[in-house]
Amino acid sequence: MNKKLYIIAGEPSGDLHGGHLVEALKRQDPQMQFRGFGGPKMAKAGVDLDQTIDRLSFMGFSEVIRHLPVILSNFRLAKKAIRDYKPDAIIYIDFPGFNMRMARWAARHGYRNFYYIAPQAWAWKERRALDLKKYIDELFCILPFEKSFFARFDYEVHYVGHPLVDIIKNYRQAQKASVSVNQIGTHPDLANSDDSHAVRSEKIIALLPGSRRQEVSKILPVQLKAVREIPGYRIVIGKSPHVPQSIYDSIVGHQHPVSYDEDTYALLSNAYIACVASGTATLETALFKVPEVVCFKGSQISYYIARRLIKVPYISLVNLIMNKEVVRELIQDALSASGLRKEVMELTQNLKRKELTKQYIELEEKLGVGGAAEKTANIMISKLGS
Repeated sequence: MNKKLYIIAGEPSGDLHGGHLVEALKRQDPQMQFRGFGGPKMAKAGVDLDQTIDRLSFMGFSEVIRHLPVILSNFRLAKKAIRDYKPDAIIYIDFPGFNMRMARWAARHGYRNFYYIAPQAWAWKERRALDLKKYIDELFCILPFEKSFFARFDYEVHYVGHPLVDIIKNYRQAQKASVSVNQIGTHPDLANSDDSHAVRSEKIIALLPGSRRQEVSKILPVQLKAVREIPGYRIVIGKSPHVPQSIYDSIVGHQHPVSYDEDTYALLSNAYIACVASGTATLETALFKVPEVVCFKGSQISYYIARRLIKVPYISLVNLIMNKEVVRELIQDALSASGLRKEVMELTQNLKRKELTKQYIELEEKLGVGGAAEKTANIMISKLGS
């Protein structure tokens, strides 16, 4: 009988990783069936979606409270879909605020729970490690220090490496393969895609203000004000498909022309400098070897609560993995146009850029040799049995 899996991802990064995991599972079991919550990448991989991520992801404590009716309706929808579908297992991808509650319910109702990309219990809510141990049958970690963290709770987990290593490596290989010999001669940005981006046909400052409306509304105005008057650069905004164009238009206005790009990887392939909202994109930017400044600004109440709860010294994955400040983080009140402009100007200096490239290479080595999705798929199928 064909195996059936239900997958829940609530953010673009989870959709990305969920899509690659489904593809890896299908390579090993082409008859496997998938249903769940996710986005376009999971749908393209073959997941029948009951809900899309634009109806799932809300940023900050105050925003969650304001959207509580929508969130509660999503819980009801997920529970009904799982009861109807009767999956052999449920796979949760990050998104802990929603997924931990679903996992608790599922475990109590006898469903098998797999969690791919463990919640960041090491950053805050350490007690979440005990809940994971209680409700999750198999936990898959992607950061090198997570296995030892969960060992403190006598919880044996699987460290599979970071999936972005494979995703970005494959993207860059495909990009190189698509460039002809003649094109390489006229596009130094593609010819030198493995270097520190010192040689460019056109210098681009990439603005990545996040994938949620709240992030874009608070971060993009500061980013724009910081870089608009810097001569000699073209500004390209990484546009999220989950944020209406009207939000960007209301911020950008018509005084200075900017470009948009919904393909983050294509943008990072050509960027000289990036201003990046905290999240997965900070690590993606580093793996593309682009000098970056990390930006965060939320509502005052959300920031106040988070500051009291979060126990780690950094917010970006780059700095957390390296356990030191590799990239500058501008958080809340520190994120000002003048402060961001100063940091961007520093990233134009060759010495700074070379040092960052060196750190990025070390970061890549720390993340492992790749194969995260394949390793995870192997273990999941072995646990499901025949």
